[in-house]
Amino acid sequence: MRTSIALFLIFLGTNIAFGFTTYNEPNIALTKTEGVKMYSKEYYGNGKMKAEGWEINGVKTGYWIFYYSNGNVTSRGHYLENEKNGYWHFYDENGQEIKEGHYSKGSAENWWIFYDIANALTSKFQYKNNQKNGFCLRYKNKKLIKAEKYSSNKKEGEWTSIFAFKRDNPGVSLR
Repeated sequence: MRTSIALFLIFLGTNIAFGFTTYNEPNIALTKTEGVKMYSKEYYGNGKMKAEGWEINGVKTGYWIFYYSNGNVTSRGHYLENEKNGYWHFYDENGQEIKEGHYSKGSAENWWIFYDIANALTSKFQYKNNQKNGFCLRYKNKKLIKAEKYSSNKKEGEWTSIFAFKRDNPGVSLR
């Protein structure tokens, strides 16, 4: 009996509660208890999972997973105060990864990778303030075929040989 009461008190002290709610209307927000971290699940009208993750006072926090109505994952990553933050992965309706990259307070930042599976193309872009800023590396069948330079989403240069790129960008490291 003492063990049960102690575990219950420890559980209450963590301020964590689990809330599982089902409903038929899509896009309905769940009401949360003030100051309590709760695990939230949202469903499509067909009963399939739409989203799941942690909330505090109705604000997304921590790890979240979003789903297509067919049940496949559309995206997954972390939130901080209702904004995407940290590394995220995005998928098409068939479950193939289409892009991945970093968010900082809801803004795309640093390197992002885009996958074009049908054409065996991979593009790695540098982002700053939610825009392409820096270099883009284009690969075909995992072989570098082109480098591009962007400023505020506008392409400013393109190179198809490593020699030409290094000549025009001395001292630049793409790591």
